[in-house]
Amino acid sequence: MLASERQKQIKELVVRRKALKISELSERFQVSDMTIHRDIKAMVASGFVVKTFGGISLANQDTNVSNRNECVVCYKTINNRLSCRLILTENRVETACCMHCGFIRNEMLDNEVLEILCDDFFTNTTISARNAYFVLETTLDLGCCQPQFLPFNQSEHAKRFARGFGGNVVTFTEAMEKEAKQREKSKGCC
Repeated sequence: MLASERQKQIKELVVRRKALKISELSERFQVSDMTIHRDIKAMVASGFVVKTFGGISLANQDTNVSNRNECVVCYKTINNRLSCRLILTENRVETACCMHCGFIRNEMLDNEVLEILCDDFFTNTTISARNAYFVLETTLDLGCCQPQFLPFNQSEHAKRFARGFGGNVVTFTEAMEKEAKQREKSKGCC
């Protein structure tokens, strides 16, 4: 099958089903995942579809992707350096302005959250929040929600940052617990 015919069929499928998995498409068309990624590249660039965790979704469907310019919890404008993305069931993606709001939203959605992605504060590379180390109670104020949770991929980077700017290094689970206690104490989000 020619690439143009395959791309046409992918468009028809996504219009009909609203969301598709890359693995499902590669199996259906008997091509590699990389070929499917090349096929959808123009669709993503044109805004017809958006990439989701492991697939694509029709871009104009409000239920799949939150407004990318504002936080789903506190509605502040998103700063990509501090933001986190929650990958949810049914190919939905939500964006929070920071890990503080990401923790709140994770607790709210509980079993719907498949993954939480954030950027390592030091290297600015995408990491899984569940495997990250967080610096909290630092003297550095980034002008977002409080308390701040700064993610690091490596424990040593987080410890060095904390030595320089103050703060405590905690794991994902410890950060979730501290955020829940803080919110309970303050009776609100930020």
